[in-house]
Amino acid sequence: MIILQEEILKLIPHRKPFLFINKCEIIKLGEEGIGERIFLEDEYFFEGHFPHMPIVPGVILIESMAQTAGIVVSKKYEKSEDKSVLFMSVSKAKFRKPVYPNEKINFHVKILNNVKSVYKFSGEAFRDNIKVCESEFSAMITYK
Repeated sequence: MIILQEEILKLIPHRKPFLFINKCEIIKLGEEGIGERIFLEDEYFFEGHFPHMPIVPGVILIESMAQTAGIVVSKKYEKSEDKSVLFMSVSKAKFRKPVYPNEKINFHVKILNNVKSVYKFSGEAFRDNIKVCESEFSAMITYK
């Protein structure tokens, strides 16, 4: 199941300039998915993260994995507009290769554990099948 930008906006509360996923493929509803983003050369963060050799900040790669996980989890709830997925923790983060402007990155996330409203995920980011980043992170579902 492919989720495009219009539906992503209904599933998670993020908006420009902090929405980092352009599309998401749900592999297993509520458990596994692959987000996608091309970081264009005019992204706001390249101006200051390193102007002489712009690279995508590691925290944005982690946030992109978390947004992918938020989409994967949110899609399984019928009334997803009544809830938010809030980032709780990140661990075991590794940044293996830099990500440069105009590169397409795929964010693979899988659920590791779910207890009540708390989800723990593993995530990996790939450029052309080369792992550029990985981490484990947790998030909580909250309701309005």
